[in-house]
Amino acid sequence: MTSKNNTDPEGDDFGVLDEAASLDTTSFGILGQTAQVRVTLPGGGDDDDDLAEDSVVDGEIPTEVFEGVIEVEISAESDAGATASDIHDAEPIEEPADVEPVTEPESAPEPEPEPEPESAPQPEPAPEPTPEPEPEPAPVAAVAPAPAVAAEPARDAEAAEVVLASKRLDDQRGHSHRETADLLTADRLLNPSQVVKPEPEGAWSHLLYTLSGRRINIGDGKRATERKALTARIASPLGGSARFVPVLSRKGGVGKTTITALLGMALADAREDRVIAVDANPDRGTLADRIVRSGAGKSVRDLVRIHDEVKGYHDISAIVARDSTRLDVLASDVDPRIAEAFSDEDYRNVADVAAHYYSLVLTDTGTGIVHSVMDATLDIADQIVIVSGLSVDEARLASETLTWLETNGREEQARNAVIVLNQSTPGSPLVRLNELEAHFKTRARNVVRMPYDSQIAGGGAIVFANLQPETRQAARELAALLIEGLRARAA
Repeated sequence: MTSKNNTDPEGDDFGVLDEAASLDTTSFGILGQTAQVRVTLPGGGDDDDDLAEDSVVDGEIPTEVFEGVIEVEISAESDAGATASDIHDAEPIEEPADVEPVTEPESAPEPEPEPEPESAPQPEPAPEPTPEPEPEPAPVAAVAPAPAVAAEPARDAEAAEVVLASKRLDDQRGHSHRETADLLTADRLLNPSQVVKPEPEGAWSHLLYTLSGRRINIGDGKRATERKALTARIASPLGGSARFVPVLSRKGGVGKTTITALLGMALADAREDRVIAVDANPDRGTLADRIVRSGAGKSVRDLVRIHDEVKGYHDISAIVARDSTRLDVLASDVDPRIAEAFSDEDYRNVADVAAHYYSLVLTDTGTGIVHSVMDATLDIADQIVIVSGLSVDEARLASETLTWLETNGREEQARNAVIVLNQSTPGSPLVRLNELEAHFKTRARNVVRMPYDSQIAGGGAIVFANLQPETRQAARELAALLIEGLRARAA
């Protein structure tokens, strides 16, 4: 008998024994790590009955008697997709000496075909040419000793290497354990026992601090604590665009211009952003006369003239006046003959420029609420301050101002307004302040009392630091209520 590899016209090697006279079938498959080769060798004709007497001698399987399946264990290093030619060319596997001779099972009547039970799908064998099907006897497997146990450690080691490599890769790419610079805060890094507290404010607190050689610091006194808390309320940030706050009155002489100056000083003294007060009186205004000026003595008319040419804050600073609290004041025209030229459109142009460089714009609107500038002022107003004197007619006019706002579609502005009861004369007022305050609380959001101050009553420039403590406190309380109202509306 001769044996060689049959090849198809394209040269593929299928590992089939070539014997035209006796070849039945030859097939194989790779299942996991085991290669199965099914070979049918030529029978002995009438000598088939002698197969039971033949045995394996010297580790060789007689080619005349073997018919079945040979399973060959493939090590872990072998390629799971080995071809038929690889297995055919492999060296023969030596059988151990104690292998029992292979016998052919006795023929039995073929059972009736039964439906094949469902089982787990098996891997399909490698493609191979399909010869003419011929009946085959049930194969008898001769299993060669398999070195499969040796492959397991290698497989485990390979898996371990993959896990370790993935872990190292995660460590390189992961950023969850890294902290940013903003986490290095003073509260976290500084030892509280070694942090030196600032020098306390207050008579008794400062005296104890000095006598103890700066070792005992009980903190600020009550007044200092309240003052700092009020400053924090005024300095609360305002996000978004500029806020416009007009100061109104229906009667002259009640202190509208004075309240505008005091409110602007209290805001500018406590806040870090810019605050400007615009004198929008149709006639001759006196707002610029109420501050100690520093800067050019120009007016709102100059800003109207160059509003299209303003490129930065430097252009505005050349027009406005500034006092010691950093309040900027834009004065009205000093010539009464051209004051009426300040119209609705002029105010809108000034407001448009001021909104680009200031966070708070206060407007001294002058006497009355029906002049030409008032419509533009109320259209862009975020909150309103109404000033009332401490007399019956002045209080009635202030209340009628609220009624006028409500009947002209400005109910919300009237409801959120802040009413200032300004005492411009010394001594006790003739009206009952409690009754007056109770009335306005039913119609507006807040009411503030502004006490009499001799420095203000003189009519000269106001120095905020030289005011009576009660006056500064009232101005700062007015500023805090205004900021809280603006923040509440923006929320």
